[in-house]
This record gives sequence, C-alpha cells and structure tokens, in this order.
Amino acid sequence: MGILIAVLGIWFSSSLVKGDSKAVTTSLTTKWSSTPLLLETSEFLSEEGQEKFWNFVEASQNIKTSEHDGSDYSSYQEMLKVACQSLSPLQQNLLKFSLSLRSYSATVQAFQQIAADEPPPKGCTLFFAVHGEKTCEFDSLGNLLQAASERPKPFLFKGDHKYPVSNPESPVVILYAEIGSEEFYRYHKSLVLRAEAGEITYVLRHYIANPSKEKVYLSGYGVELAIKSTEYKAKDDTQVKGTDVNATVIDENDPIDEVQGFLFGKLRQLYPDLTEELKELRKHLVESTNEMAPLKVWQLQDLSFQTAARILTAPPVDALMVMKDLSQNFPTKARAITKTVVSSELRAEIEENQKYFKGTLGLQPGDSALFINGLLIDLDTQDIFSLIDVLRNEAHVMEGLHSLGIEGLSLHNVLKLNIQPSDSDYAVDIRSPAISWINNLEVDSRYNSWPSNVQELLRPTFPGVIRQIRKNFHNFVLIVDPTHETTAELLNVAEMFFSNHIPLRIGLVFVVNDSEDVDGLQDPGVALLRAYNYVAQEMDNNYAFQTVMSIYNKVKTGDQLKVEHVVSVLEKQYPYVEVNGILGIDSAYDQNRKAARGYYEQTGVGPLPVVLFNGMPFQKDQLDPDDLETVTMHKILETTSIFQRAVYLGELSNDQDVVEYIMNQPNVVPRINSRILMSDREYLDLTGMNNFYVDDFARFTTLDSKDKTAAVANSMTYLTKKGMSSKEIYDDSFVRPVTFWIVGDFDKPSGRQLLYDAIKHQKSSNNVRISMINNPSEDPNSQNTLVAKAIWAALQTQTSNNAKNFITKMAKEEIAKALEAGADILEFAVGGMDINIFKEAFESPKVDFILSHAIYCRDVLKLKKGQRAVISNGRIIGPLEDGEMFNQDDFHLLENIILKTSGQKIKSQIQQLGFEEDLASDLVMKVDALLSAQPKGEARIEYHFFEERYSAVKLRPKEGETYFDVVAIVDPVTRDAQRLAPLLLVLNQLINMNLRVFMNCQSKLSDMPLKSFYRYVLEPEISFTADNNFAPGPIAKFLDMPQSPLFTLNLNTPESWMVESVRTPYDLDNIYLEEVDNVVAAEYELEYLLLEGHCYDITTGQPPRGLQFTLGTSTSPVIVDTIVMANLGYFQLKANPGAWTLRLRKGRSEDIYRIYSHDGTDSPPEASEVIVVLNNFKSKIIKVKVQKKLDMMNEDLLSDGTSENESGFWESLKWGFTGGQKNEDVKQDKDDVLNIFSVASGHLYERFLRIMMLSVLKHTKTPLKFWFLKNYLSPTFKRNKELR
Repeated sequence: MGILIAVLGIWFSSSLVKGDSKAVTTSLTTKWSSTPLLLETSEFLSEEGQEKFWNFVEASQNIKTSEHDGSDYSSYQEMLKVACQSLSPLQQNLLKFSLSLRSYSATVQAFQQIAADEPPPKGCTLFFAVHGEKTCEFDSLGNLLQAASERPKPFLFKGDHKYPVSNPESPVVILYAEIGSEEFYRYHKSLVLRAEAGEITYVLRHYIANPSKEKVYLSGYGVELAIKSTEYKAKDDTQVKGTDVNATVIDENDPIDEVQGFLFGKLRQLYPDLTEELKELRKHLVESTNEMAPLKVWQLQDLSFQTAARILTAPPVDALMVMKDLSQNFPTKARAITKTVVSSELRAEIEENQKYFKGTLGLQPGDSALFINGLLIDLDTQDIFSLIDVLRNEAHVMEGLHSLGIEGLSLHNVLKLNIQPSDSDYAVDIRSPAISWINNLEVDSRYNSWPSNVQELLRPTFPGVIRQIRKNFHNFVLIVDPTHETTAELLNVAEMFFSNHIPLRIGLVFVVNDSEDVDGLQDPGVALLRAYNYVAQEMDNNYAFQTVMSIYNKVKTGDQLKVEHVVSVLEKQYPYVEVNGILGIDSAYDQNRKAARGYYEQTGVGPLPVVLFNGMPFQKDQLDPDDLETVTMHKILETTSIFQRAVYLGELSNDQDVVEYIMNQPNVVPRINSRILMSDREYLDLTGMNNFYVDDFARFTTLDSKDKTAAVANSMTYLTKKGMSSKEIYDDSFVRPVTFWIVGDFDKPSGRQLLYDAIKHQKSSNNVRISMINNPSEDPNSQNTLVAKAIWAALQTQTSNNAKNFITKMAKEEIAKALEAGADILEFAVGGMDINIFKEAFESPKVDFILSHAIYCRDVLKLKKGQRAVISNGRIIGPLEDGEMFNQDDFHLLENIILKTSGQKIKSQIQQLGFEEDLASDLVMKVDALLSAQPKGEARIEYHFFEERYSAVKLRPKEGETYFDVVAIVDPVTRDAQRLAPLLLVLNQLINMNLRVFMNCQSKLSDMPLKSFYRYVLEPEISFTADNNFAPGPIAKFLDMPQSPLFTLNLNTPESWMVESVRTPYDLDNIYLEEVDNVVAAEYELEYLLLEGHCYDITTGQPPRGLQFTLGTSTSPVIVDTIVMANLGYFQLKANPGAWTLRLRKGRSEDIYRIYSHDGTDSPPEASEVIVVLNNFKSKIIKVKVQKKLDMMNEDLLSDGTSENESGFWESLKWGFTGGQKNEDVKQDKDDVLNIFSVASGHLYERFLRIMMLSVLKHTKTPLKFWFLKNYLSPTFKRNKELR
C-alpha cells in the first residue's frame, strides 16, 4: 500500500519546488492554438453519428445560459452534462479520455486551416461560403444563392457536417463559425429552416475568429531518461544561468509525499515542530533509495523473476501501480529487488505458460503482447489514438449485444465469432449453351499426346511448371462486345494461350444487339457474330476463331471494328458465297445472338468486357492485356493446388466430369450481383429496444433513427416457408437465420415484382423469412394504397400460411390491375382466410403504418419516394435504380453469403441461449447487423492459458455490467512494461475489465535489463487546480532523481509526429543533476504531422525514381516538397492538420508524368486534384500510381543534366534543399558556393560546430553555405542570433 500511495503522491501532486529535490519535467505542445473543448466534444459525437452531432449543436446553446460560477470546471461539467445525454457511461468515460488526450484538437484545427484557405472576409467572426463566393452578411446570402447554380459546387470532405435534411440538388451553403457563440445560433436556425424547406444544403465547419494564445498540451507519448555512458567526454562545461521556467514538483504541504513508506505530508501535519528533522530524514531516505551501485552478475540473473514476484505479492488492486513504479524507476529499485525470493510454484507456472506462449502465440520469453477481447494490440505500431478507436468499436458492439439481452460469457462467445465478409470469389455457371468453346482439352486431337489421368496432378514437377493434362481443369471465358476497342487485345491474349498449348479451355460470348430485325450489314458486332457462326458451321469453332482474329488484324490500332472488315475477310476466304445472305436481316446464322445477351444479363457479371476463369470474373484492373496473361497463369497455378488436394483426398476421380465438379462447388451461384458483393456495405442499427410501433404515426415521427428502426422491427410480421411460425409449431430447427425486408411501392409494378421474386425464392429455402416496408411514390390515400393495405391487413389478421398465399396473389400483375379497375378485394381471398376480420382491417381508414414507413424510408433508409431496396439482416442493399434487375437468383446469392459468413454461426450461438423461434430469428438478424457493420480487421485470437494461480495479476470486473476481456503478457523489466503498466492503470479507470496480466520473465540475465527511467504521459480525464481552473497540461515528471549519473532525454512519440525541443537552457543530451539548481524543464513542440506514401509507375510496376511531389493549398500551391525514393517508392511530406493538395512538381516531374490513381486520399478517384485531409494525430499513408504521358514514353526523368539528373544521396538531398534550379543556376552554385552539411547533438558538439564554422569562414574565400539537420539542434543553438 505504501508504494501505491507514494507513486500517487508523486505523480498527481503539483506545486512549487523543494530545495533538496532534483527533477526533470517534460511537456509537449502543438504549434497551433488551443481549440475549444466544446468543438472537440462535438467532433467526438460526430463519430457516434451525425444525428448526435446536430442534437449537441442545438443543445449546446443552453451551456452559456445555464447557471454556473463561470469557472473552467463548472463550464466543463455543464458541457459534459449536455454531451452525455445520449451517451452510455462507458462512452462518457471515453469522451473524457479523448478530451484529456485532446485527440480531436487536430480535427478542429483542420477546419480552421480550411477556413484560412478560403480566406475569411476581414472583420468577420463567422462567414458563409456559397459555391466559392463569401459573405458575413446574412442579408446578402439570398443574392449569392440566386447565382450559385452558375458556379461549380464546392468539394465536401468526408468529415464535413452536412445537415441531415437537405435537397441534394440545392446549392451548398457552408457556414464557418464557432459553436457556442450567440451569433452562430442566430444564423444556424435560419439555415436549418432553409435546409428543411429544401432550398439549400447546409454544411457546418468550425472557424474560430479569435484563437486562444495558449497551446494544446498533448499526451499519449513516452519520455525516457536514459543513463548515458561516460566513456568519452560529451558534456559541455559551460555554466547554465538561472532558468525562468515554471516547474511543478512537490509542495512541502503536500498531504501524501511518501518516501519508502513514510508519509511525510501527514507527518508534517502531526509534528509541525519537527519540520527540519523530517526534511533531513526525507533527504536521507531519497538518497539511500537512489543508490545506484553496480550489481554483480549473479545478482542480475534472476532480476526478471524477482521483479515479477515483488509485483505478485502486492494486493491485486495495487499490483499495476507496483509494476509501474518498479519498471519506470528500475535503475534505483534493482538493488532492493535482488533480495526478493522467488517461489518454485511461480517459476514453474511461468515456465509452463511460456511453452504455450511460444507454441500458440509465437512469443519468446521476455516478449510482450496485449489482447482486448481477443484483438491483438501491437504496442510498437498502434498508438493511443488507434487504441481509442478499438475501444469505441468494441464498446459499440458490446453495448449493442447487452441491450439485445446477450450478457456475460455468452456476449464474449458471440463477439469472438469470425463473421467478416469473406473474400472468397463467387463464380457463375459456365455450362451454358450461350458459350461457344473454341477448344476442348478432353476430345481435341491436338492434345492427344497429353496424359488424361487426374492422378498426374500428384506427380512431382519443378515449381511453377504448368501441368499439361487432358482434362478441362481451367476454363477461360471471354464475354465481349465485338465493337469495343479492347476486344481485339483480349482475343489476342486468348489466341496466344491457344497457340502456345496452354492447358486452357477457351470460350467466347459475343454480346451484340439482340433486337429482331437487326441487319448485319449495318451493325459490325452482329456481322462478326454471324460470320463466326457461319465459319463454325462450315468448319469448326477453332477455325471460326482464327477467322475472327483475321478480321481484327484488318482493324488499325485505335480504330473500331467496321462491317467492311468482316466482309473483306469473308469474301477472301469464301469467294463463292453470298455475303449478304450470311450477314443480312434474314441470316440463318443467328445462333446465340439472343442467348449470349441473355446469359450476360442473367449472370450479372458487370460492365463489358468480362473475363471468367472457372466462372470467377477477373477484376477490372486485371484486364489490361499485359496483366491478363500473368494473372491467368497465376490462377492456373493457384487452382492446380486446389485440384491436387481434391484428388489426394479422393474428392475428384478420373471418371468424374471436371467441369461438373467445378460447377458444384459452394462458391458457384446462378448470378453475380456487384451490388451484393461490394465491400462497402451499410447496415441499420438494430440494437434499439422500445415498445413503439408503426401504427402510431404521431409518436413515430418524434423518434430518432435508432428508435424508428426498433419500432419498424417491432411491427414486422413475417412470411416463412410452409407458414411455420412459433404460433403453430415449436421446433428450434426453424430458427431462420436470414431475414429480408422488401422495400418498395407495392402499388407499382416494380415493387410488386421485387416482392414476388423474394417470395418465389423463399419457396426453395427454409432459412428465410420475409416482411415488407412500404415506400409510396405519392402521398398515400385510399385509392393509391390498395395493395399495400391488403398486404398489411393480411399480415395483421391471418395465419402465416394464409397470409403468404394471399400476398403472393397480390404481387401478381393481373390481380393488381383488376383491383385498380375496381374489383372487390375479397374475390382474391384464399382458402382458410378469416374474411370478416380481414375486411374490417382492410377497410379501416387509418394509414398510419404507410405514413410511418414513408417517413422511415426517407429519414433512415435515405430513399426517394417509390424507390426500392432490400434489407437483408440489417444490411441495406439499395436504392435499386429504375429498371435494375433484382431477381430470384440475387436473393439466392444474398442468402448464400449470409449463411456462409454469419447466419449459421450466429444461429448456433443464439440457439444455445434458448430463445423461442420468432425471438431467436429476430436476435440472429439484429446480432448479424451489429457484428457485420464492424470495420474489417484482424481475426480475434482464441487463448486458453495454462495456469493463472501464481503468475498472473487478476482484476475482476464489476458484476452485472458489460466488461472487456483484457489479457496482457509482459516481462516486468522491459520497455514494454514501462509503457503497459500506466496504460493498464488508465484503462482500469475508463472501462470495466476482466484483466489478467501474465508474467513472461527471462532467466539468466547477464546485463542490467533496464538502464533508463521512463514516464508515459497519459491521464484518464482533464485535471483542474484547487480554484477550479484548468491545470497546466499533462507533463512527464521525474522526481527525486539520483544526481550522480549523466542522463540523456528522449521522447517516444507516435511514428507520424515530428517533434523538436523549443525551450530549455540545459543540454538535454547530457543532463547532470549535480550541476542543476532544482529542475530541468524541457519543452517540446509538435512541429509537423508526417504524410507518408508509396508511389509506383503503373507501366513498369517500379517506383519512379527521382519523381517529385509538392504539398500545398489553393492559395499556396507549394509549401513543402519531397522526392520518391527508389526503395519501395516511399515518400514523406511534412504537414499539419488541414486539407492539402498533392501535385507533381512543376518541371520534368509534371512534364513527363501524370497521376493515374490514388488510394487513401480524400478526393474521389476520378478527381483531377489529389486532396489529402489530415484531421487526427494518427499516421496517414497514401498510395499514388503515376503514368508517363503518351508523348513522353521514352523520356527518362533523370536524363537531362539538371540537378534531378544527379545521383547519390547528397546530390538528391541538396536538390531537395535548393528546389531544383535551372541548369545555369546549378552550375553557378557548383562553381561558386561550398555546401557544408553538419550534424551536431549536444552543447559540446555545437560548440565544436561554431568553432569549425568560424575557422572555415576565416580561412576560405569561397562563399559558404552551411546545412544543419534541425531536429538534432538544441533550442539554445537555434536561437543564436549570430547564426541567422
């Protein structure tokens, strides 16, 4: 307990310096001004959902008017009170933690930079931007809006706050303002009214007219005070004059102030007359604690186990604090730890666990790992800001599962289900007569010499050899439009495969005009198809293919296929045949013309051209002729290994038809729908629980999106196969894991067709249940909602089977038409229906359910009136375009995907919980939507540890609450332990967790394992002073340090931070506390956030060595520049929060290359400008592909003798510094200026540097230019006026 109180006292205390205390403090601030916490809170809520953001904007105007004493603390509490109204206790803790980290300060500053780039009109505290025109006068907004349509719409960023109710066609008004100011709310209300009226699209961006003079104090980084070797002199003996920095250490009146178990704060209160004696005792204890005499080798051997034993003997609540104290102050604690006895049980259990760590997790003794709910948190690459994202995602899922009634161990079992959308490629059936095969490996005579036994696959060969076997293992189908410019190149690739005896069965599908009376003498595509069919009939498909190639050889590069090309080849090959009879309207050679288009449309494989390999379509970027050859060969080798396995396991034998075997695989579906298979998926939040229904329209309109979805789900009645529902049969085998909500206007043919196809699919599946959401095309009345009302009445009043039969009838077109013509609805009743109760429901004038559905479609599903969509287990597929096909095969594919990835797994877990069928099916749908909506990441790791009785620190979670399962594996005498212990302490205050920390000690150490003191700057919440003002920001404090060693100070920050020391008179490379009066205060600044990237030339696939990029804004196009490295095409640019434009540097880079594509940026792929937004403290890595311009294909970037032409590190570095001047400038520079590059670290070497500079200046007549690497220079050197 004593250690706990000691460290708490030292870490959290703040006040004046004590005379006998030597300390080092470190702070890190941003370059930009401190941003208001109100704006940072709004950004936190924005990530929870735009709805919460706008609710907070509305509610925040009450913060200023509410009664509080005006102190920082009361304003902060008032702001939290408003923000936390829509947040769970866990989310509230994460909000406080985010504010303590200031993690959204970068987001607010990014908006500030965007505003500065506009730039703001002078003298305005807020302003409006309408399509490039700006004003701060609300009255003149109308004039700007009138002419707005003549100007292009502004580019909106992903992080922009767009008011949810807006007309996409209307002009965009961007308000730059500060939330919380009275002026803002006045204009905000006016803009909201205009947006709701459909006049404008309202976008809000933060803009602070009068920024604070304070800077943002950052945390989430480590500070190391390493003991330096003194084998050589590195310390400057210049005396440092008194410092003017304010340092905060320990006050004499501090109530704790513990050293070695003595609470000196308490002792001073009890014995005020012994103040001096207590001071002496404290000084003696500090000095004896800080003894750092070297240890013998035999004392070092067991230090790791002894430290673990010391930690594990502490009470569990204190163990983390003990681990933090021992690891972070290890050099002074080591001697005392050597006296600790290690029990044989502890040692045996650690060694037994280490076998498991090594075998299952790949961890060696001394390695560390952290798992949160089974997710591996990489301590080396993931910073605290990434960790917050993990915690928020996990919190969202766990609280969702908890609200659905899944708790405790069941919750964690469901959480561990791996239901990420699979990357397995779906294939279409290629056994269609629409495909014309030009060869067949199994029967063609040209392959007679090849072996035909499938066992040949198991014969050993050299790696990369393609096996030639007379079986159709590999099927290559080209679906092409003959008139498309790429068709000739694709057919050339196929011809190359064929002529080189590559074991590929090649098929062709020509997709051409399929109308009845098309004339082949007018349509070149039809002409080519008829010519192919004629030759195939006269000779064979192979000869017909060769004829097609001859036709394309007539087509010049860049030209399109014409009828003349077809005619000339036919006339040459068949001079005595009437060409008009072959190609004309009455041609007898029309086989597959309609079938080919039908096959193409039915399979849904996407825009032409399409290449199928065993039915699987290649990606668009793989269809480049050069790539296609390589990709196909790789596919052959890849699938060969799959067939080898099948043969080895006896799944594929010699007498089986190989094509039949391939087509019977589970990934083969009747139709591929890119809308279903796309990776960018949107899900409903189905975790809301309430007792509202859609038949109360007045109440429904007041609900938020989550509650609206819950009310819709509550009101659903489902159709199932054979009408089985929990009302009629109890059998848990009828839990249906797939739920379809069909959205459409069922009084229109398109909506009815979608519903009919869904019901048709359901007849073949017992896994599916269906319900409907009405999205009327017009305002509902008794005449235009006949079918919708009939469907609703049947669902509400009839048994499931009767309702399904009746609704199937209603979905048929002829019955809908009869109803519109005035037929009585009861004419279409099915046997067994309760007519009277149905009629009463149908004739009820109440249409609340349709009104509620219409509002739901508009506000939550974001559909226009009458648009169709399908919602499968909460996933929104739509809006479907007018005329877009979504048929029975699409429902089959959708069901297939759900069952394969998530449905069956979740169903088996839910069944174990023992819910009734309807409730269980509901739960599967809701859990699927929740888990599938999570960003795709690494799979969770299952861990079952050997023992945790002696070797683990265990903290149990609070009962009855959702908890995180946190497992840490750590050696307590490593750098990881120095970081992990404070992190776990903070997490323990933030989240309810079941924590287990397993010791992973190293034995037989021969050297001191830790030679540095360490502090990890992290606080769970913003702290305040005694008078309720904000305390100075988070600071690393090394208190009561030993004075004899020489220390060097290092910062361990996230990889993308460029940090520099800006204020301290001391030499931070050589800190000698004996010569310091009391405190060494080091102040650092975050100078830049790095934008990193990789660049490749798509033609060569290699990095374009020497290519230069610039980064700037619209007003300053070039602020920084960089060069692409030959190594992995890596480049990095220095930036700060804001929106930046990446360009090729003017000169040869821009002349020769163009940007082909980019990934990880914030502008659309087709945009001409590459925009990159830096709006957080995390790493941002982009990928850029470039291509040489057509007229520059033979140009070499480094070939014209300019400075870009120079090779070698120093030349490229100098080129970057000088900005790539013209030839003459460089020549002049080379002749007349001597460039001297220098690196100096520490005051002593900076003195040597100054001496060298003076010496060179005195003895050299040539003009000199000195280059320094700024990061290594001390603040004193940089401030030296003589050097400027």
